[in-house]
Amino acid sequence: MSCFKILDDRFRRLFVGTAQLDRLYTGCRWAEGPAYFPAARSLVWSDIPNDRMLRLDECSGSVSVFRHPAGHSNGNTVDRQGRLVTCEHGGRRVSRTDIDGRVITLADRHDGKRLNSPNDVVVQSNGDIWFSDPTYGIDSDYEGHQADSEQGANRVYRLDASGKLSVVADDFVQPNGLAFSPDEKLLYVVDTGRSHLPDGPAHIRRFAVGESGALVDKGLFADCTAGFFDGLRLDTQGRIWTSAGDGVHCYDPDGSLIGKILVPEVVANVCFGGLKRNYLYICGTTSLYGVRLPVNGAKTF
Repeated sequence: MSCFKILDDRFRRLFVGTAQLDRLYTGCRWAEGPAYFPAARSLVWSDIPNDRMLRLDECSGSVSVFRHPAGHSNGNTVDRQGRLVTCEHGGRRVSRTDIDGRVITLADRHDGKRLNSPNDVVVQSNGDIWFSDPTYGIDSDYEGHQADSEQGANRVYRLDASGKLSVVADDFVQPNGLAFSPDEKLLYVVDTGRSHLPDGPAHIRRFAVGESGALVDKGLFADCTAGFFDGLRLDTQGRIWTSAGDGVHCYDPDGSLIGKILVPEVVANVCFGGLKRNYLYICGTTSLYGVRLPVNGAKTF
């Protein structure tokens, strides 16, 4: 049975009917934050409650522990120098792993107060680092360390090349996944506020990005039709591939839900990898999945 569900004819050319959903690893409690390293042909992702990061060798298929403890890491990405950038719930910081293995803090405070629990992160082509900061890591000891919010707000931040940390959006309930369009003129940000408020948001918002990094709200992009959105990535044509309760949802840039990749677990995040960026890695609760597609992910490294 195919794992692909067509909702619009535009989705038909985005998959091959014989392609299968591969289950690459299982044994996580909550798999999150996949990041692909092209030079090493490897994928690193987080298992938040188990406080570890795992690594898949794409050539051999073997999986090993990359780091433990890992600061209850969540979102990960790769910067333009090939270094790992990580959001840590436990450390309440954004960190970078340098080529020599040193882990350094990039941001852990704003206005002298500790961040909540950085969640997802992307790096712009100019080197600026953008990340979301909801409260999931301080809500309990399950994904971090229970604590009160010192910020008193859940925001999206930008850390520029000079090290200046700025608030770029502060009207979210629980800001979560974020991703740029291929030309970096648009920023998509998920709000998973329904996890805390019964009538809260479970949607993606879209912003225009100014030359100075200022955001202009372009409004609601999509409401989730199955559970929650969480993490998302774009392909080279600007289509959005986002996690949801029943798998991965694919949206056309016009906001139409055109198809799904059905996954037997709740999906948290996705990442394009492989030599041609046409293998979609999928973090689904306890497992890492993957599927090969005839589309290519937008370059994020």
